[in-house]
Amino acid sequence: MSWHEQPWPSPGYDHEYGYSGWAQQPYPSQQPETAQQLYPSQQPETAQQPYPPQQPETEQPYPPLQPDPAPLPSPRETPVDAEAEEEKPPPRPPGRDRYFDTLRAVALIRVVGYHTFGWAWAGMVFPSMGIMFGLAGTLMAKSLERPAVEVVRSRMRRLLPPFWFWGVFVVLAMLVHGWMPGREIVFWVVPLGDPPGNAWGEQAWEILWYLRTYLWFVLLSPLLLRVFRLAPVPVLLLSLAPIVVFHLLWEPPDDRLGSALTDLATFLFCWILGFAHRDRVLERLKPFAVVVLSLAAIGFGGWYAFTHQAETGSYDLDDIPLAQAFWSAGYVTLLMWAKAYFRIDFAWLTRFRRTDRLVTVFNSRAVTIYLWHEIALILAVPLIDLFWDVPAFEKWLPLESQWFMFGVGWVLIAVFVLVCGWVEDVAGKKKPQLLPGGRPARMNP
Repeated sequence: MSWHEQPWPSPGYDHEYGYSGWAQQPYPSQQPETAQQLYPSQQPETAQQPYPPQQPETEQPYPPLQPDPAPLPSPRETPVDAEAEEEKPPPRPPGRDRYFDTLRAVALIRVVGYHTFGWAWAGMVFPSMGIMFGLAGTLMAKSLERPAVEVVRSRMRRLLPPFWFWGVFVVLAMLVHGWMPGREIVFWVVPLGDPPGNAWGEQAWEILWYLRTYLWFVLLSPLLLRVFRLAPVPVLLLSLAPIVVFHLLWEPPDDRLGSALTDLATFLFCWILGFAHRDRVLERLKPFAVVVLSLAAIGFGGWYAFTHQAETGSYDLDDIPLAQAFWSAGYVTLLMWAKAYFRIDFAWLTRFRRTDRLVTVFNSRAVTIYLWHEIALILAVPLIDLFWDVPAFEKWLPLESQWFMFGVGWVLIAVFVLVCGWVEDVAGKKKPQLLPGGRPARMNP
């Protein structure tokens, strides 16, 4: 505000307005020095003056007028440093949580690593599938603030087109290699059961159990969420009961129905745990109880896996549903409780523009990466075989290393993301992009 827009200061408020340099001087008298006071009855001439004697104008003039300060530039008129603008992180979709997004990205990397190296301990270090179901349950609870039919239809629309696009290539390849489909081919349209296939394409289609389980959870979520909100903590604890019943009392049949029931029971706790996080149930629990029960579940899952290796030949959690259920339950509970208790959001990630962009790509292309990563690893083998025909490659490249195949696999995954990822944009009713999270086009003023 310029000086002429401020109220003229009075002697009692000089310091407030910044006129302390002349605060002790009153206004110059407007009467001649010999003139009688205007109100002699109220203030005799001999009365003590309330203010210091007035000085002539020639002795103490008013402070000189200062020119208006230069106005601050408007935000629209402020020049923008082009280099600084380039350092800004790309915009993220509203409502996204960088902590959850990072967990999902790491989970996908772990899945690819497991299918490359076959490490039995990988599921214990980072139980990717339990984490992904937990995150999906959280997002589903959030989405169900809208009408349930609309949410289920939206989820199926986002999942099925990328699955169909991928399935066309897999089905055609199996047909070329002698596969004769039957009525079960309907599961290639809606994967409520494991889609059929031949042994030649098994490595590609065996990963579809996750999509089948996810789809069933989506269909059951309106009912599950209603039951959960009746008694959140008891329902959460009882969600481990089905896998215990299947292990001790009744073993599901070895068919499509049995596989679906087993997988639903294995990850039911993680899915409902996502509800608990969304409804802030974890924040109301005592930290000591949460930590102790989570560690107990992890301990039981690990003990059961190591003491029952004879049944499967390994302690791999993927082969032992009961151990997988308890290990994932304890592990994912600690991750989600820590986020709620310590207010973890990974907001600092936005300072690292390239890493933040990579996390965005992983989350926006999660279905594409999951579906195509096995095909990428399959194609990496004959591609590396061609490298042996080049003497320089044979001498200088570690062609026999699994790590080299892991790297080649990620190169091919990147190709599939560029070539096929746009299907996820179309399924989500978005404008197709080569890579998501890019800087929007600059608008002309």
